Amino acid sequence: MTSNSFKLAPSILSADFGDLRTALGYCKDGGAHWIHIDVMDNQFVPNLTIGPPVVQSLRPYTEKFLDVHMMVIEPEKLVEPFARAGADGITFHIEAANDPPAVIDLIRSNGKQVGISLKPGTPLSAIEPHLEKVDLVLIMSVDPGFGGQGYLPGSTARIAELKARLDELCLDRVIIEVDGGVKLNNAREIISAGGDVLVAGSAVFGTQDPTQTIKDFYAI
Repeated sequence: MTSNSFKLAPSILSADFGDLRTALGYCKDGGAHWIHIDVMDNQFVPNLTIGPPVVQSLRPYTEKFLDVHMMVIEPEKLVEPFARAGADGITFHIEAANDPPAVIDLIRSNGKQVGISLKPGTPLSAIEPHLEKVDLVLIMSVDPGFGGQGYLPGSTARIAELKARLDELCLDRVIIEVDGGVKLNNAREIISAGGDVLVAGSAVFGTQDPTQTIKDFYAI
């Protein structure tokens, strides 16, 4: 894949929660394709963040793809609320689901893009039985819970391994999304390994000019 064919998904976890409309404006002006929304329940991960009302509040102010990443236990309970709120894609964690096929079917039945994610310590084999039924795999390149962490060594090889396996299974339609520690200085490496969508939080919203930073990502 070429570096200009990837999509950037700025994570509003790192934006100013008191002024999310401005964050949406940065994403629009910079040309970001997606908006990444990290949902944490303080149970699956040790942090508490965004619920469906926030997504519902954002929806009228952006036409961007709203990419909801649920880091929650019992994800099936939140699929329909986030779907109604205006999410375009919903991703759940394999470690949090007692019945992954049922969660996949529920997301699909709500007309949303289906994503499955896994923590850095979970083997790729855990999601392989579900690859044919999902649209996206989200590779966590940090331990989930907080923004601003460093990119974990070994993540690039893991992305390449997943890409190779998808190719073997003739599932190149499945999107590889990478979340955690993504910066301007490692984005090309991630894309070259097979990353299709790059989530960047502090690397975008922690800069003086988030709009220009988004443009800089697309210029790599």
